[in-house]
Amino acid sequence: MQGTTETGEAGPSLAPGGRVHSLDVLRGFALLGILVMNIQAFAMPMAAYTNPTVWGDLTGTNFVVWLLSHLFADEKMMAIFSMLFGAGIVLFADHTRQRGKSAAGLHYRRNAWLLLFGAAHGYLLWFGDILFLYAVCGFALFPFRKLSPPALFALGIALLSVSSLLFLYFGWSMRLWPEAQLAAFEAEWHPAPAALAEEVAIYRGGWLEQLAHRAPITAEAQTFVLVVWGFWRAAGLMLIGMGLYRLGVLSGQASNATYWGLLMAGWLIGLPLVGYGVAWNFANGWGPESLFLGSQFNYWGSLPVSLGWVAGVILLLRHGALRWLTQRLAAVGRMAFTLYILQTVIGVFLFYGQGLALFGQVERMGQITIVLAIWLLQLLLAPVWLHHFRSGPLEWLWRSLTYGERQPLRRQ
Repeated sequence: MQGTTETGEAGPSLAPGGRVHSLDVLRGFALLGILVMNIQAFAMPMAAYTNPTVWGDLTGTNFVVWLLSHLFADEKMMAIFSMLFGAGIVLFADHTRQRGKSAAGLHYRRNAWLLLFGAAHGYLLWFGDILFLYAVCGFALFPFRKLSPPALFALGIALLSVSSLLFLYFGWSMRLWPEAQLAAFEAEWHPAPAALAEEVAIYRGGWLEQLAHRAPITAEAQTFVLVVWGFWRAAGLMLIGMGLYRLGVLSGQASNATYWGLLMAGWLIGLPLVGYGVAWNFANGWGPESLFLGSQFNYWGSLPVSLGWVAGVILLLRHGALRWLTQRLAAVGRMAFTLYILQTVIGVFLFYGQGLALFGQVERMGQITIVLAIWLLQLLLAPVWLHHFRSGPLEWLWRSLTYGERQPLRRQ
């Protein structure tokens, strides 16, 4: 499926070093976009991420910020990241094989290091780490990379359905739960004021206090949550990403009709479905059922919305629009690992006790202002860094550990 790319040539637009330009731009876009959601987890008690009524003002501009974040970013940016990670598995294996090296050996070593990075990130800094989950999926999915696109799509949808069916079962079965179990779950879904105050005090306190609170949450995220939700969600999307890359959709090689079709699907199917889920949750008072049943509208609606975002970015590239922005997004995408961790470091400094201790004090409007400032910083920083260096520092470290030897960093 050949098309005209940003460079006006047939085939994928290549950045220096043989990188696929559109993948870098999409990765940079998703990295900045995911901060819209992660900032809530940095700034507010954990329960407020899934139940927005738990903490803070939810009226006026704060409600508008939450609503737009939910419609356009929640699970959509993770979906784009996951699809790109799946495409990256295929791209890495193809390039490694072309260089005459063992693709499998390097892939598994690469993911082993990512697993360790993710564990350290989750336990030492922030419970919202995604790297550990991606590494686990990377281990499992490597053998499927050679499947045909239709097979990849079918298997991806099947994996996505597993978590959805589990959540629907949990929601249906709540009526059968023992009273004590239901009360405990409701206490987690809508914590009492005393529990919220305790969490705020912990994260405004010292690192050791935070670690005692964060460690069991991280352990649960990397075990139970991974088994019932994370693996099926991320792995399914990665398989879809492999198929989209094989078809040339992610590399900008598909037809204009394909991209416009995906864009319209996002607007006309995805957004109304997500919006209906918002109405459903408010109509049901954001009760515990919202986690299992109300979440399904966004779970599935986020897929066409994310594909609509992908299509929109590719169309910008294809028409050479906003080149000043897309070039900077590509630089951010090339440093996504480093800048993802930098976002955590900034979040920890702003909101936790080892920094400014603003945890629980910044409403959603203030959070989005901080997001815009971090976006500006990273869009300015990434091109300057890459002018002097070949990659971000963590990308360089990861690559050096993968290949077992020091890789070149500074540009000649």
